[in-house]
Amino acid sequence: MLRDSDTIFALSSGAGKAGIAVIRVSGPGAAKALQLLTGKPLPPERRAALCALSDAQGELIDRALVLWFPGPRSETGEDVAEFHVHGGRAVVAAVFEALSRQDRTRLAEAGEFARRAFQNGKLDLTAVEGLADLVDAETAVQRRLALRQMDGALAHLYEGWRARLLRASALIEAHIDFSEDGVGDSVIAESLSQLSQLAQDLRTHLTEGRRGEAVRDGIEVVILGAPNVGKSSLINALSRRDTAIVTPIPGTTRDVIEVRLDLDGWPVLLADTAGLRESDDPIEKEGIRRAQARAVRAMLKLVVFDATALPALDPASRRLLDDRSLALFNKTDLSGNAPLEVDGAPALSVSALCEIGLSEVRSWLSTRLAGCVGALDAPVFTRERHRQALEGCLQAVEACAAGESPELLAENCRHAAFALGRITGSIGVEDLLDVIFKDFCIGK
Repeated sequence: MLRDSDTIFALSSGAGKAGIAVIRVSGPGAAKALQLLTGKPLPPERRAALCALSDAQGELIDRALVLWFPGPRSETGEDVAEFHVHGGRAVVAAVFEALSRQDRTRLAEAGEFARRAFQNGKLDLTAVEGLADLVDAETAVQRRLALRQMDGALAHLYEGWRARLLRASALIEAHIDFSEDGVGDSVIAESLSQLSQLAQDLRTHLTEGRRGEAVRDGIEVVILGAPNVGKSSLINALSRRDTAIVTPIPGTTRDVIEVRLDLDGWPVLLADTAGLRESDDPIEKEGIRRAQARAVRAMLKLVVFDATALPALDPASRRLLDDRSLALFNKTDLSGNAPLEVDGAPALSVSALCEIGLSEVRSWLSTRLAGCVGALDAPVFTRERHRQALEGCLQAVEACAAGESPELLAENCRHAAFALGRITGSIGVEDLLDVIFKDFCIGK
């Protein structure tokens, strides 16, 4: 059973052999741990000191930099000590052994440092999630989005909305309690006006939030086309790895094959799909169904045609062209140039085999992604739980426009404020904590 009164420790730098390893200790026993391993009084707070570390038998473990952060002015809000030791496995294991021999001191669970920071008011839940996203960030855009969330952009927005709801609720309660003292219907009208504006803000935010979810999870780009037009060769060429099997046999790709790309900072989830054709094979038919489903939900589509078949165009592929599409005429090394557009969609001549035109494909994708996602200057949410809470908040706010009694108006305002509070963790989130922290690495 985990206890908040335990002192916890973990490796906060990367696992494995390294030049330096950072071991963090948090809890009421952090000061004692620092003194026992160094054999010295506590160093000045927030200043690195070079000390020899020894185990209980007095054997030298390492010479290390140590730091002391007394609570509550620390990352977790508790007393925190850090040991910056040489990064060999034996050194780290010896420090762990020395720490674990102390009373009520144990190895931290995944996410336990961040959880204590949340419980001690150092981070709200959106900042905790931003920290997790920052650790997982693979591209520059993901990093910037995570930093904004970790720095409190979302929390500031939601707490501001929550304050507006609480003010509207207070005005309605004043009307209920003091209508005989001159607090009249104008108060209700003012509250409804505020709630109407908030509802519009919520709708806009929910629409824009899909951009944040896409950036966090990877922006879906799908490759579509008939069998043997070179879709698998194209994904291999764009990803610069053997992602998909390439053969001259039609229908080789039967399921969706995904690869993650960093495209000028944009996190792209590029998907190769089954060739579009009529088939009696149940497995291939399922692959085609999945390809068509991806075509519907993807942000951008690369629709591939065989340039050697011109002027004929595969009709099933042609029907997929729209304002989210780029037509690619593959195998132009065998046939020459292709059209510049098809049915209003831009087109490029490429050769996946000879890597002709791939830089133009990447440039088109990068430009279109910047246009679709935008600059992300305004705070955008990044998780499904945010969306669910915001939809619940909007539903409660919209219910206020139904012209119900002041008592119901006040109750709906409370429901809406509660939904926003669950996003930041200010109220009613105990059931969410295990879910939120389970994906953290140990040491965060």
